[in-house]
Amino acid sequence: MSNKEIEKVHLLIIGSGPAGYTAAIYAARANMKPVLYQGIQPGGQLTITTEVENYPGYPEGIQGPEMMINFEKQAVRMGADIRYGMATKVDFSVQPYRVEIDEENWIEADAVIISTGASAKWLGIESEQRLNGFGVSACAVCDGFFFRGKEVAIVGAGDTAAEEALYLSKLCTHVHMIVRRDAMRASKVMQDRVLNAPNITVYWNSETDEILGEHKVEGVRIKNTKDNTTQDVAIGGFFVAIGHKPNSDIFKGFIDMDETGYIKTIPGTSKTNLEGVFAAGDVQDKNYRQAVTAAGSGCMAALDAERYLSTKA
Repeated sequence: MSNKEIEKVHLLIIGSGPAGYTAAIYAARANMKPVLYQGIQPGGQLTITTEVENYPGYPEGIQGPEMMINFEKQAVRMGADIRYGMATKVDFSVQPYRVEIDEENWIEADAVIISTGASAKWLGIESEQRLNGFGVSACAVCDGFFFRGKEVAIVGAGDTAAEEALYLSKLCTHVHMIVRRDAMRASKVMQDRVLNAPNITVYWNSETDEILGEHKVEGVRIKNTKDNTTQDVAIGGFFVAIGHKPNSDIFKGFIDMDETGYIKTIPGTSKTNLEGVFAAGDVQDKNYRQAVTAAGSGCMAALDAERYLSTKA
């Protein structure tokens, strides 16, 4: 690593969903001259969401990709340096911190905000990807509203799946819950609520064989893994709730994480175990995972970074 290869920046933001863009807006207004790298999916998970109806300030709703374009434009107008590129390696053992971009260029930063998000885990079947956004969703809280009055299916067996099944049961006429084993991983209280809900049917020892429909979800073929029989169930929406994976692998060994890879922050702040390194959005939030909470934590990270940098100045 020769010095001529290293660009020096004051504040580096890694990732570009609501958290990263909000951090960039606040940081640019505070004259921190932030540089933001957008990562593999500019705009984050919202770019694969169609209608967003629960973000305050949009009474008619807004398309997810359009919303992220607006966030980016606002950050640029404030003076943020938004760039294409992906962080591929970090060296947080020395200060200023070093981050490699696209496996070729190194950047040194006085402070870093990590807002790399989390990615939904998918089943990996062709019809799931083809119908994603056309009745297939990985967020019942985000998209359940569009299926009110319809029958839907959900796959998963943990607390999130149980919570989302119950949420859907209040909006939808019937919820078909597909569980791979003969038991759920969800807590006992959540299981009891699911099993006592009159409009939730649980399919034990079952998996999704196929999501049916050409241009939108029209049904699901459920396969019983004990006897290999299948049955087709007519539905209008299909929800995947088998978990999320935080995009935090490159920070392992430097940043404290929980057992599933979510970055640990000091409660009530965006601070990590390293001074001058902050985390915001879904990479550190496994409870809420909403655009509005991600944006709020991006604001916190920028304010925390500003205070840190001003003490170092």
